[in-house]
Amino acid sequence: MSDRTGEVYRVDWVPGTDLLHGTCHCGREHRAEDPVRMWEWMLAHPQGHRMPEDDS
Repeated sequence: MSDRTGEVYRVDWVPGTDLLHGTCHCGREHRAEDPVRMWEWMLAHPQGHRMPEDDS
């Protein structure tokens, strides 16, 4: 997905799993099973880049 600012957000399925691998326009990466949660993480840039599971 790309917006008018030229920022590119990429989400790929990880073969053999139920995981999605997302890459934000800033280069930060994240994995999640839930597509809604993945897009919330990306679109909350930069505040959304720190998710609860990142604390472990």
